Amino acid sequence: MADRTLGHALHHCSCRDCCRDSRGEVAQDHAAINRVLVTLDERQRRLFAGLLARGRGHGGVTYMARVTGLSRTTIGRGVLELRAGAETGDRRLRRLGGGRPCAQKNSRDW
Repeated sequence: MADRTLGHALHHCSCRDCCRDSRGEVAQDHAAINRVLVTLDERQRRLFAGLLARGRGHGGVTYMARVTGLSRTTIGRGVLELRAGAETGDRRLRRLGGGRPCAQKNSRDW
C-alpha cells in the first residue's frame, strides 16, 4: 500500500536496516526523509537527496537511491548542482519548449 502526498507515492525504504527493524531509529529516519521528499518539487527532491548523499561520502548516491527510490542519476545530478551552486533566479522546473507538442498542431484537418 502506497501513501500519497501531493500526487507522489511515499517510498518505503528497502535497505537492510529498515528490513531488519521497521521500527528502529534508522527506519524512522528513512521514513522521515521520504515524508519530506513527497512535499518537494522535482528540483528540490534532487537537491535534497544530493545533499544527503554528499553527507554520506563514498557510496552515498547508491545508498540514498535505495532509501528514497530516486534514480542514482537523479541524485548524482543533484550532487553536481550543489557543487556548481544552486541558482535561485529562474523558478521554472523545466526548460521552455519541453513536454508534448500541442494536440492541435499534430492533428490533420480532413
